Amino acid sequence: MSKLMPARADTGGIHLEPSPAMPLPTLSPTRGPQRRGGLLGEIVLAVPPTIAVLGALFAIERLTGQHLLFASRASSAFLIYRDPTNPMNNLRVMVGAHVLAVVVGTAPALLLGAGYRAAGVALILAIVLLVTLNIVHPPALSTALGFAFYAHQTATIPLFLLAVGMLVALVILERLALVTLHRLERIGALTRT
Repeated sequence: MSKLMPARADTGGIHLEPSPAMPLPTLSPTRGPQRRGGLLGEIVLAVPPTIAVLGALFAIERLTGQHLLFASRASSAFLIYRDPTNPMNNLRVMVGAHVLAVVVGTAPALLLGAGYRAAGVALILAIVLLVTLNIVHPPALSTALGFAFYAHQTATIPLFLLAVGMLVALVILERLALVTLHRLERIGALTRT
């Protein structure tokens, strides 16, 4: 069974290590990543991120109408689905990167006015800080740009942070789903297709 392990120096935070109970996808030289649990397993793993993103989009549309600021959530959700144990999907990295991106996108927009200048500054700052702080999560760049282009960030920040919290729950659900899939494969409940 997978267990909670102290993080390695290169990933930071606490995360689940790949183990026999939660294997990483294997690469085929001709077909790319192998399906986890066959087609049914991949569908089971894809459902939680899809529901999370659709739920977030619905809530955002109903509350603020600023759905473009949340496009990076979909990218994060897909990365979590595809490889939930990847260090870039570590909770410390993912949450830290998005929170930093909100600050890095909002500050230039407030100082320079929302637009291309603020976005250029936000992009450069985000890349430098994400790499320097070792919290590289590529969708966070979209977060920084979204907040740099948007003129009314302060009303959206709390809702955005709630959406990041949904991603944290999604990481936990995906990791539990991987453990469950592996157990089902061991007892022969799923076959590879």
